[in-house]
Amino acid sequence: MNISQERKEFAERLQSALRQARQPADSPTALARGFNSHFPGRAITVHAARKWLMAESIPTQDKLRSLAQWLQVPAEWLRFGGLATGGGKEGQAPVDKTLGAMLAAMSREDLKLVEALHALEADERRLVRELIQLFFRTQERALQEAASA
Repeated sequence: MNISQERKEFAERLQSALRQARQPADSPTALARGFNSHFPGRAITVHAARKWLMAESIPTQDKLRSLAQWLQVPAEWLRFGGLATGGGKEGQAPVDKTLGAMLAAMSREDLKLVEALHALEADERRLVRELIQLFFRTQERALQEAASA
């Protein structure tokens, strides 16, 4: 993937994250104001925010982290999206193409839940997974019973 394609995809993810956070996705001024109110470093200009939205540049790592934190999306997703074209790192499964879209569509509460789940120890995550699977099985049974009644 070339750099212009990377910038274009970053801009699309940024706009999606802005919309999800109920921020204007097409206003460099609103982006600069919102970002600057959350960034502890030197403020960005409206021109810099415009370049992010118009796929002319990608923010530096410190700004990217702050941007992701403000918009409550994973910084890795905001910068790179899913790994659908190249697969995962060695020993890891490739990420599904829809992961980026799914993350962008999640509410803030859902993203916080995913972050909390990720912070749990492996055994605790396994228990949560089993509990969710139990809920799904119970729901499926109820739907089947309602359909056959």
